[in-house]
Amino acid sequence: MARFVALVSGPEPPLDEAALALAAGADPGLDPAPWLAELDRLAEGVDSVPALVRRLFVEEGFTGNSTDYTDPRNSLLPQVLTRRTGIPITLAVVAIEVARRAGIRLEGVGMPGHFLVRVADTEQYLDVFDGGRRLDRAGCEERFRAVTGSAAPFGPDLLPRTSTRDILVRMLENLRAVYRTRGGPADREWVLRMRLAVRPDEDPLVELGEVLGAQARWDEGARLITAYLASGTHPPERTDRLRRTARSLLAHLN
Repeated sequence: MARFVALVSGPEPPLDEAALALAAGADPGLDPAPWLAELDRLAEGVDSVPALVRRLFVEEGFTGNSTDYTDPRNSLLPQVLTRRTGIPITLAVVAIEVARRAGIRLEGVGMPGHFLVRVADTEQYLDVFDGGRRLDRAGCEERFRAVTGSAAPFGPDLLPRTSTRDILVRMLENLRAVYRTRGGPADREWVLRMRLAVRPDEDPLVELGEVLGAQARWDEGARLITAYLASGTHPPERTDRLRRTARSLLAHLN
């Protein structure tokens, strides 16, 4: 946790190191060195986008986990590197970091419903969940409609470049949703603490208070919310909701 907080407290953090620090929430003894070395190995001899796609999705067999999409291991970089399977955003992290080591600039694209990567300064997209399939703008729209069922107008605003912080938030939000049904309060706690470290928001703060309460740590949850309220000025509706949550937690101590 401390390593992750330190990374996201400064300027835009290195994606590979931050993703591994995130994974250490599930495995506190995680040593990042072997996984950084594995990314180095995967980049050896890669000199073009086609070579990158061939290395990752043909030679190394990376694939999207369509059979168990909500397996939490799909969101943890070491597990993705070990099992060669993941969800779009973690497979994108692998592709971006292997490409960076090979001198190729890829960027994350936060299309709603389905994360993509794009060759920087081009309109060439890769669907890393589908074997690195190359997409043009029309292909992205087709994928968007298939995944979301939306008939909304499709344009460049739905294909934004995604910062490292936004990638981390999206990874943590995936785990937050997964652990609601497939984990316990302790799993949700580290995810929510990391989520708040990247970007403090009301909803994860309230949920963290509830998660602490589920572990009979009511006073800790109330103190957390009270400290947040004292840290600045907040909209009245938010302040009221947070105060109600803190009072509800403290009521368990009576």
